[in-house]
Amino acid sequence: MSVRPYRDIHRRPSRRVNVGSVPVGDGAPITVQTMTNTLTADVEATVAQIQRCEAAGADIVRVSCPDEDSARALKQITAQVSVPIVADIHFHYKRAIEAAENGAACLRINPGNIGSAARVREVVQAAKDHGCSMRIGVNAGSLEKHLLEKYGEPCPEAMVESALDHAKILEDNDFHDFKISVKASDVFLATAAYQGLADACDYPLHLGVTEAGAQRVGTVKSSIGLGMLLWSGIGDTIRVSLSAAPEEEVKVGFDILKSLNLRHRGVNVISCPSCARQQFDVIENVRVLEERLAHITTPMTVSVIGCVVNGPGEARETDIGITGGGNGTHMVYIAGQPDHRLKSKDVVDHMVELIEKKAAEIEAEQAAADAGVAAE
Repeated sequence: MSVRPYRDIHRRPSRRVNVGSVPVGDGAPITVQTMTNTLTADVEATVAQIQRCEAAGADIVRVSCPDEDSARALKQITAQVSVPIVADIHFHYKRAIEAAENGAACLRINPGNIGSAARVREVVQAAKDHGCSMRIGVNAGSLEKHLLEKYGEPCPEAMVESALDHAKILEDNDFHDFKISVKASDVFLATAAYQGLADACDYPLHLGVTEAGAQRVGTVKSSIGLGMLLWSGIGDTIRVSLSAAPEEEVKVGFDILKSLNLRHRGVNVISCPSCARQQFDVIENVRVLEERLAHITTPMTVSVIGCVVNGPGEARETDIGITGGGNGTHMVYIAGQPDHRLKSKDVVDHMVELIEKKAAEIEAEQAAADAGVAAE
């Protein structure tokens, strides 16, 4: 039996779309998105929330534009943030035009929902004039009436057909700078729809399990659905949908990508669940350690293991590790090798010091390498 190498992920080929300065598709790094939940017309609150998402690593942020005040606020919002902004448009074509005029890098819109062919042409022209890409966003909860009558209920085939119908409207207007999503709150429905769409077109795909729930349940559902798709090579940008602060969505998104070795940002802490063998309080130390390492964006892996059963083996595969030992004295590993011993009371402070030092070294090496390339 032929089995593919277990770590190989062969990404689905797709064309490329740019969301402002951020490339999506055609082999570009898989990006992480989120969406604000402030009133968009409240510029101060929306900017503050976007900046928190930026600090968490968001590549793209979407804001809702349900009215004229929201669309106009984009001009002030985009001037104060670094990430490209996607304007979420549902039915009113004028909001899409206003959003394009006021700095949106992308329009989330279903062209079949905004009225006449003339209105679609106006929106497409505004997007072309202002360098906006688009996202066709199909949702199982709002499928067109004729598709529900045809299929009887939301199903993968109906969602794919809806997406392709909307895509054809843009294609007929000579607009191809768009990506597509086919989201559902049901994991099976969402994944099957994305698999069907991946086979049916070469546009970049925006992945998401919509309305996934509160932070714990939503994280589980999103990890299962997005994980299956990403492992099979499907997906170019992701949004984890949680009833939680948007920056929490970003953190979970990066954790999903890190777990599949698709993208790395910040410290990946490998820790044991702890048991009676632990020689220090693993759970509390890891909790505090992750909080204190949140500011580090440099990719690295750290192991925190409570005893010597698995500790040395895990440490061999990490940049920095600690393994619990007897009498409150533990072994610290650097680059997989035993380096020195440490007393329990110093665990977090000492680990933070080592990790920050390592991050600075990596950043300095990268800066020197970049300077060398630039000099050439």
